[in-house]
Amino acid sequence: MLGFVVSCKDLDELNINPNGVDPAIADLNFLLPTIQTNVGQTVYNIGFGTFSGIMQHTQQTGWFSGYNNYDWTTLSHSWNSYYSILMNNDEYFTKSVEQNNEFHEGVARIMRAYVFGLITDIWGDAPYKDALKAEQGSDHFMPAFDPQQDIYHGILADLDTANTLLSKTAGEYRNIVAKQDVVYKGDVAKWQKFANSLALRYYMRLQAKEPAFAEEGIKRIAGDPARYPLIRVAGDDANISYPGTSKATSNPLNTVYDVDPAGAYMRVKMGKTLVDIMKDYDDPRLGVWANKIAVPLKLVSGTNIDQVNSNGEREVSQDVVTKFENDFGMKVDFDPEYAGVTISHPYVQIFNMNNANASQGTVNPYASHLNDRYTKTADPLVLMRLISAAEVNLILAEAAYRGWIAGEPADYYAEGVRESFRAWGVDAQFSDYIENAPYDGLENIIEQKWIAHWTTAQEAWFDWRRTGLPALETGPAAVRTVLPVRWYYHTTDEINKNRANAEAAIERLEATPYQGTDQSKNSAWSKMWLLQGTGKPW
Repeated sequence: MLGFVVSCKDLDELNINPNGVDPAIADLNFLLPTIQTNVGQTVYNIGFGTFSGIMQHTQQTGWFSGYNNYDWTTLSHSWNSYYSILMNNDEYFTKSVEQNNEFHEGVARIMRAYVFGLITDIWGDAPYKDALKAEQGSDHFMPAFDPQQDIYHGILADLDTANTLLSKTAGEYRNIVAKQDVVYKGDVAKWQKFANSLALRYYMRLQAKEPAFAEEGIKRIAGDPARYPLIRVAGDDANISYPGTSKATSNPLNTVYDVDPAGAYMRVKMGKTLVDIMKDYDDPRLGVWANKIAVPLKLVSGTNIDQVNSNGEREVSQDVVTKFENDFGMKVDFDPEYAGVTISHPYVQIFNMNNANASQGTVNPYASHLNDRYTKTADPLVLMRLISAAEVNLILAEAAYRGWIAGEPADYYAEGVRESFRAWGVDAQFSDYIENAPYDGLENIIEQKWIAHWTTAQEAWFDWRRTGLPALETGPAAVRTVLPVRWYYHTTDEINKNRANAEAAIERLEATPYQGTDQSKNSAWSKMWLLQGTGKPW
């Protein structure tokens, strides 16, 4: 996998392995944190990386063609690191079954469902039932790519089993070492909520493709909270902190270990689409995620004026603004506090008249950079976020909107927003906010999920694919006129090593008019089974 923004850095180089142990000989509790942190890093790196660009949360101003323009190839993204996690987890699962340890087996099933879920969500058909068996001999070197439907149903079966395994009282479990569980510190009840909340996510994932199946699953879980408890409050969110004690254990955007002035942090700016909507709602989360503009632009009367005044504002006259806008085809943003960079534009480096500093990925005093908290090695709010109460409540809001469960969608909607505010430490401002952003149907629900999925933008992408919401438009530098719907199967890692099975999976993809120069159905604009026949997202 690609690192957050550094294309030459493999995710494996960033793995946090605090124990450095061989899975084959390690105790269950020593395997657990490595698996958890590898999953967490994967989610953070894609959710605050490529998918943040796709979903227009952020815009890179350096080396951005693969980030916001979807300029990908069949060598851009590999699933090798995902299967490496699954191999370690399989060792963990096997040991838990052999030792009849229900807690660890339940957690292993959740982690397996989580990672296989990401693989099929992103690529489509993939090795599943016959995967992870290479050590059994050469007959298992080239596993079949299972149909996506089978993977989703298998994930949901795993999560149902995990719910049962984790349904006992805490005293009935053994060999739980709290400090080795970096998600929940050995809290069995919270892990059970995680299992059911993840199942809720995947039932809703199937909403457009298998609506009756999705409805039955969501109705069963939501209708029996005693049997299927859920993550409904932010205190139960599945998060992992960065220790921040070394380069390998730090937030990868930090500027402590990455001192390059065009490094990971500096390349990423706030995206205009997200910033504008958050400003419309006077959203206090914006100040948690973004810095204010260092040098605001101020429109003044006169001609040929371009100067910094005594208040630190850059004064410009309309003729200077008009020339810039005509020369570069990009509007100037005069907001005095927050300005998101225009999405997927060929001149993003000079957004907001930053002509004097046009180098790639460097500081732009007229744009909103990420909040300073992202320059640190660790911060209480910079977390690897696996699933949240905000997401769960907004899933329930959609289910109520569709008439699948009892309750008012507006109530679930408000709780979803409230829990997002709690997660980001701005819950005192919820009451004022909800008046500016009241419930008004499905578009509101998905829009609030899209906002709440800051740093987990892959989930916003998955929602957009099945609903077409929010109605995002591509920028002028994008390589297609619509957003992509999958990643390419990797030529070296996935096709050449398992050609017959990979080609069979490619043949099951559905070609679309947006494939452009792609030579086969292995295109980021081909539809996987999940989208075929749904008319979504385009």
